[in-house]
Amino acid sequence: MIRSLKSVIASALALFLIASPAAWAKPPVWVAHGAQATVTIFGSVHILPDKLDWEPQALKDALQSADELWFETPIDAADLLDAARLALAKGLLPPNESLLALLPTDADRAKVADTAARLNVPLDQLNRLRPWLAELTLAQAAYARDGASADQGVERQLADGAAQAQRHAFETAEQQISMFADTAAADQVASLMDSIRELQEDPDAYRRLTREWLTGDLKGIDRDAIASLKATSPALFKVLLTNRNAAWRATLLERLRRPGKVVVVVGVGHLIGPDGLPQLLRDSGIRVDGPRP
Repeated sequence: MIRSLKSVIASALALFLIASPAAWAKPPVWVAHGAQATVTIFGSVHILPDKLDWEPQALKDALQSADELWFETPIDAADLLDAARLALAKGLLPPNESLLALLPTDADRAKVADTAARLNVPLDQLNRLRPWLAELTLAQAAYARDGASADQGVERQLADGAAQAQRHAFETAEQQISMFADTAAADQVASLMDSIRELQEDPDAYRRLTREWLTGDLKGIDRDAIASLKATSPALFKVLLTNRNAAWRATLLERLRRPGKVVVVVGVGHLIGPDGLPQLLRDSGIRVDGPRP
């Protein structure tokens, strides 16, 4: 379910072939108002197909006048390379262990092997990875199969925009990778097997979720992605969403006390529902324009 939550994707061609007129809407934007600052908040999808028209005018306008641009983690080339190296360092199993041996049943092992074969991921290489990195590796292969990549994701497309704005990040790459790597093995396995099930049983999930994102159907995203992760792995849900949203709220409350125009771009899953960042700011007494839970 990490795949659904963090990177809601689809084939652009397939999406437009089935889209209703309402699907030409754009994802929503929130604006938080402090005493001296405004913070425009946009929910991203980290991996997307090429040539997808997603950027709302309100975000374009905010970027033009922004003093600061915030992402989850730094996204310059050097930081991305360091993140990849760190992920490999934390994601490899010891030589005497294997991914398949960590799975509880023969049926689970067969499902992982079958999914790897379908996605052209060598099983001997996958077998060397801890469950969290194996899940992300299979997700990456599925994205590539669907014609999507991180280079087309929201963050990469915005990386060179708003040149006048200072860049900031809520977390380091090491902090983000550690959230996955330090999760209990049982929770990693549960998340991996949930993503395997989704890949095999619900092949239209990513097209559906992308359409929900494009049309601002936050209830749909909550139902189809967030609620599933919460039900499958409450511990991972707390690590990936609840705790981070609380930390980011504290950062933004402090930032809203100082003058400036800020744009925040984080995964859309962080902005939805009563525990989403916009509602947490409202609960702290901040006026936030935009969709409500």
